[in-house]
Amino acid sequence: MKEVCALTSLSRTMVNRLRVAGRFPEAVELGDRRVAFVRSEVLAWIDERIAGRSSPPRRR
Repeated sequence: MKEVCALTSLSRTMVNRLRVAGRFPEAVELGDRRVAFVRSEVLAWIDERIAGRSSPPRRR
């Protein structure tokens, strides 16, 4: 989770909110209160956010 937060620049709370809403890659349950994420899925999720933005900022 710590690495996911660093990769996405999202807080743990926000990652969990997105997970509950079904808007973030599914976690892999490792045991009591432990989860992991598939790195390639998280990176693909980030790439989707980049691709979905409206337009790149203009240079002045």
